[in-house]
Amino acid sequence: MQEAGSTASQIAVLAALASVGTLATNILLPSLPQMATALQVTTPAVTASITIFLMVFAVGQLVVGPISDRYGRRLPVLAGFAIFIAGSIWCGLSTDLPSLLVGRAIQAAGACSTSVLSRAIARDLFSGAALARVLTMVMIAQAAAPGFSPLLGGALDHFFGWRSEFVFVGAFALVSAVAFTVVLGETHHATRIPLNPIAIGTTYGKLSTNRHFLIPAATVSLIMGGLFSMFAAAPRILIEGYGFTPIALGLFFAGTVMVVFGSGMLAARLAPRFGLERAIRYGLLIAFIGGAAILATAYLHANVVTFITATCIFLLGMGVVNPLGTAQALSPFGTHAGAASALLGFWQMTGAAIGVSLAATITPDALEALGLVLTVFGLMAIVLYAARATAGQPAR
Repeated sequence: MQEAGSTASQIAVLAALASVGTLATNILLPSLPQMATALQVTTPAVTASITIFLMVFAVGQLVVGPISDRYGRRLPVLAGFAIFIAGSIWCGLSTDLPSLLVGRAIQAAGACSTSVLSRAIARDLFSGAALARVLTMVMIAQAAAPGFSPLLGGALDHFFGWRSEFVFVGAFALVSAVAFTVVLGETHHATRIPLNPIAIGTTYGKLSTNRHFLIPAATVSLIMGGLFSMFAAAPRILIEGYGFTPIALGLFFAGTVMVVFGSGMLAARLAPRFGLERAIRYGLLIAFIGGAAILATAYLHANVVTFITATCIFLLGMGVVNPLGTAQALSPFGTHAGAASALLGFWQMTGAAIGVSLAATITPDALEALGLVLTVFGLMAIVLYAARATAGQPAR
């Protein structure tokens, strides 16, 4: 049985691994206009640095997972940190947009390794209710990164310029790599899976058709798509719609962390009491209510307090579904934990990309678009997850 202090340090390192990607993405948001000016392009053009990061991040996970099942977790994680640091240096020295995009792609190639393997390592070390609790703590940290990073990025930009943000994330990765080496190291001691492209494709195919993985993974991906669409739409809604200042926007993002923290604590209590199945259903219902309330806010032209309240309701449900659904998807696949975590990460980032794209394009009204995305995604998740019960799936 692991000591509490040892477990706490392991969770802290896992949280750092999981947070690298989201930290590197959201810390740039306040600086996009300044970056555009420095690189002599438009602000929408600079947002391609976010898009390309998510695309490489999603696809890269499909490669890293099987590699870790064959060669272990330590080498891919350390290689990921090294690649990410190199990408951060490249970005910090970029003098034009194409160079910046190359650097962002390198960053994402490294970050995808640490993110996907944080879940696989958690699966190596923990199981059952303990795994759900650990993933809850990791999820809180992963949500804190995009919550606090815009405020941090704004401060760094104000005092040192936007290039300092790349210095910060590179230093964060270096410290995290050292902590990983000291605290965790190699955790994959199960049977190693041969690195065979055909076998890898077969594994992904089997996972994608296995309802024990498919339903909770797809459910979590829909909810994560809603979360990323909320982060992407919030600046337009709050600054353009409600007159927030950039600093007030940063404080809003920071405040969301407290909601996610509270929902994570709620998830840790609901799972042992009601089981993963019922707890996830409760979370899905809460998230759907929050999304519908945001849509109603748009149609009724309600004030900012109503919007923030509805957003908090959605975040509360999301904070329950994400860690518990992730634990449910990964628990049955210890031998293929790396591949399962990689496929889950790919689906989550794909859901995020779709959610962000829809929230930006389906209607010119950002608040209405966000409400539609959250409501539809929430309803789809509820209907999809109901298939577990109708198919007689056991709770996990």
